[in-house]
Amino acid sequence: MKKILLPILCIALSASWAAAQVRVVKSADSKIAIDLSGIKTAGDSASQMFFQTLEKDLRLSGWFDPVRAGGAIRVNGTVTPSGSELKAGCQVLRLNDQSVLLSKSYNGQTRAIAHQMADDIVEAVTGHKGIASMRIVLTGNRTGKKELYLCDSDGGGVRQLTGENGIVVGPNWGPDGNSIVYTSFKRGFPDLYRLDLTRNRWEILANYGGLNTGAAISPDGKDLALILSKDGNPELYIKNLRSGKLTRLTATPRAAEASPSWSPDGSQIVYASDQNGVGRPQLYIISRDGGAPRRISSRGTENVAPDWGRNGLIACASRNGGQYMIAVIQPSNGQTFYLNCDGADYEDPSWAPDGRHIVAARSSNYQSSLYLLDTVSDRPVALLSGGGGWYAPACSP
Repeated sequence: MKKILLPILCIALSASWAAAQVRVVKSADSKIAIDLSGIKTAGDSASQMFFQTLEKDLRLSGWFDPVRAGGAIRVNGTVTPSGSELKAGCQVLRLNDQSVLLSKSYNGQTRAIAHQMADDIVEAVTGHKGIASMRIVLTGNRTGKKELYLCDSDGGGVRQLTGENGIVVGPNWGPDGNSIVYTSFKRGFPDLYRLDLTRNRWEILANYGGLNTGAAISPDGKDLALILSKDGNPELYIKNLRSGKLTRLTATPRAAEASPSWSPDGSQIVYASDQNGVGRPQLYIISRDGGAPRRISSRGTENVAPDWGRNGLIACASRNGGQYMIAVIQPSNGQTFYLNCDGADYEDPSWAPDGRHIVAARSSNYQSSLYLLDTVSDRPVALLSGGGGWYAPACSP
């Protein structure tokens, strides 16, 4: 189970994000001014919600500065009600040469098609993947108990997934984006479950004696990395989801492993361990076939809660001077960068599918909120706050 606190340190640093590196600067990079005044709405509440959602999505993408006049990019279109749904169409123009970058129609639920249009605009203009259609699973305690919740990329559309009246922690997505694995104490013990969102059904994945936690499904969907203490000590295992065969990867009788995360190609796993013998966990990489683990963290007194992004970089919490910071590590050489900050504490970083943003839980005055972090330039943005505490977010693939 991941549980960390981390303040983002205000440090200016640079690398090439486009080449799977992260570049962080104190001031925001120049953004593309995008004129949304050409979008005509029917004036009803659903159409207004569509426009507001689209505008916020484009701003959160980090690429755009939405404006109502001028700009290098102009979006024309119409938004009209269609029964219980909405119809929308857009044409995206680059004004300097009048090129049509996108022309597309949408029909569906208000927020869903606004998110989709925003992602299409981001990709058409920049060539990069957007995050508006991303979903976030996380733990919340608005009922007084820790349950699983799901929300959109902008923090809207919050809905409760579990009602176990107990403790649910450590959610992770399956590679298909339709299932979630998590640890639950519903039977009084920490067992691992998988929730199928399409059928709203759950199944037990691991209920061995002792601790069952840290579930992470491999990119091909065939195997589960997990932490088990069935033999007396928390160790890293792989479980084949079809045959049920267990393969133990670590053997650290005087240490504990936690928080496994797969490499994008599924050949390796990064995890946290205090095997250095000083009680301060660090990050290690091990082949899925076993062998000697390799330590990759070198800065900070301890490093925990790694998340290996599809950009090839590992985000984690790194402790420095009694505080935690979000660090980004290049796994090949251990080169480490720290992100911009607002001076608060954060926990459990999770890479968004664009490889640029990280979602984390921000803690201040004993309250935990959901925040979006931009590794390129923008300062942290609140997505969910109030209504209880929000913890351990995980971004959909």
